[in-house]
Amino acid sequence: MSTIDIAVVDYGMGNLRSVSKALEHVAPTKNVVVTSRPDDVAKASRVVFPGQGAMPDCIKELDARGLRAAVLDAAQNKPFLGICIGLQMLFEHSEEGDAAGLGFFKGSVKRFVTENMVDAQGEKLKVPHMGWNQVYQHRSPDANAHPLWHGIEDGARFYYVHSYYVQPEDEGIIEGFTNYPERFTCAVAKDNLFAVQFHPEKSAHAGLQLLSNFVSWTPK
Repeated sequence: MSTIDIAVVDYGMGNLRSVSKALEHVAPTKNVVVTSRPDDVAKASRVVFPGQGAMPDCIKELDARGLRAAVLDAAQNKPFLGICIGLQMLFEHSEEGDAAGLGFFKGSVKRFVTENMVDAQGEKLKVPHMGWNQVYQHRSPDANAHPLWHGIEDGARFYYVHSYYVQPEDEGIIEGFTNYPERFTCAVAKDNLFAVQFHPEKSAHAGLQLLSNFVSWTPK
């Protein structure tokens, strides 16, 4: 039985090739496996939970492959990185399709409010939020940055494609935010879990640094 260093969860939503290739680039000696098998997720040392698409479809496809329990167990017990819809699915409920999420975190997923989408110059902003935007690391003045921010400048630019954002009940899990035009949470963390709204695999040097940090991360 071969060792799986990093399992990339495949529930049929989105092209995961860019995620796996980015991980292989930063961790060439690791065995990276894109898999829809719960057993593979269970035995992997680390788990990446990406995806794109509508929340109701994502939850439906996750359950159709019997992956819910394996994903939740990994989120609780091993280094775990959620990306894009992989962040949103961790929450209780989404306005997209009035869908129930996995409920790992308390909170909801909200759609950008159309009438609020105006920048400081009065120009209308598009939804979905698509392209590069700055990420500000959220921490108290006396706290160190999260290990996954190591080597990444506060305010570094990452790539986004989304119309919805998470709104956690517990502000203590927030690790990053972005303005579009108002502040929204773009990164959360708890214990062994880190999840982001942006796409690190499409975010050039800063994104590769975050993935490299994840590969070497040893949660306390």
